[in-house]
Amino acid sequence: MNYASIKNCDVANGIGIRISLFVSGCRHKCKNCFNQEAWDFTYGEEFTEETLDKLRTLLAPSYIHGLSLLGGEPMEKENQEGLLPVYRMVKNEFPEKTIWCYSGFTFEQLLAMCDILPHTREILSYIDVLVDGKFVEELKDISLRFRGSSNQRIIDVRKSLESNTVVEWKED
Repeated sequence: MNYASIKNCDVANGIGIRISLFVSGCRHKCKNCFNQEAWDFTYGEEFTEETLDKLRTLLAPSYIHGLSLLGGEPMEKENQEGLLPVYRMVKNEFPEKTIWCYSGFTFEQLLAMCDILPHTREILSYIDVLVDGKFVEELKDISLRFRGSSNQRIIDVRKSLESNTVVEWKED
């Protein structure tokens, strides 16, 4: 798996100060995507053990609230396999920190993928908040918090999995 960039002290992609990992590779190809260069699975740098160690170091300070995963598309099959160690590391070593994931797939599509892709169910169990749905240029709204277009939802994944229905995320 390749990644496009790592942003330290990001405040735009989730609650609090976060570390954001932008993975490479996306088949959605949304019109006017802000990160088109990351559509290519070979763009950027290879994700290695050293990259995982860098994330571990960046996540360690108490003022960091968590990790946000963006892309590209974190839920593409190739990226699921590459990101699984990241999800596990965060939840094992930093259980107080949250994981936000931005995906062009809807929550319902991801649930359907659980039967096809072996890591999807486990990954969903680690995600606290999912911003789902493709970016739609015609629905772009710069006043929306944490999302680019009005079709996208901010979902509390744990509550949604427990209730077997989509539960929108509410800020505490």
